[in-house]
Amino acid sequence: MLQIFKEVELAIPSDVTVTLHSRQATVKGPRGELTKHVKHMNMDIRMIKSPEGDKIKFIVWHGGRKHLACLRTAKAVFANMIKGVTVGFQYKCRAVYAHFPINMIIGDGGRSVEIRNFLGEKRVRHVEMRKGVTIKDDPAQKDQVLVEGNDIEEVSQSAADLHGQCLVKNKDIRKFLDGIYTSEKSTIVVTEE
Repeated sequence: MLQIFKEVELAIPSDVTVTLHSRQATVKGPRGELTKHVKHMNMDIRMIKSPEGDKIKFIVWHGGRKHLACLRTAKAVFANMIKGVTVGFQYKCRAVYAHFPINMIIGDGGRSVEIRNFLGEKRVRHVEMRKGVTIKDDPAQKDQVLVEGNDIEEVSQSAADLHGQCLVKNKDIRKFLDGIYTSEKSTIVVTEE
């Protein structure tokens, strides 16, 4: 039997409002607002209002295997937006070094960071955080910074930019393990699970 359509639903928490207008999704919550264009997703995205709670319904009509795989991707995008505006995202990035201590100097009110003394080099590496992302020192751990924000794509890319600035060139990377690595991914607001 040929399946004409397939659908997936995502429940919206009571403290979050989602609006869809011409395939532009806006999610508002206690931590702020996120907007994403979803025009590239070839599917129906509908808001379902009900007494037990609002839902978003994703529907694919006459989809093949690869097209149906987009359903869970779309659901994950909206789930990450909802999670971002309720609890936020936090990446812990740690400086690892064998001999020369890496100095991370946060400036511009948590919008940028300078990396000094990487492998003893005089060059100063400068990393700008993405839109809506802040960086701060971790008070609990030496040589560790917290990259925080509401949009998971911007937070993870900022952490990747930080890591990418400290890549060892022209040396054996099995021996030279110095760099800045993401050690933990969590939420800003601590949730009891």
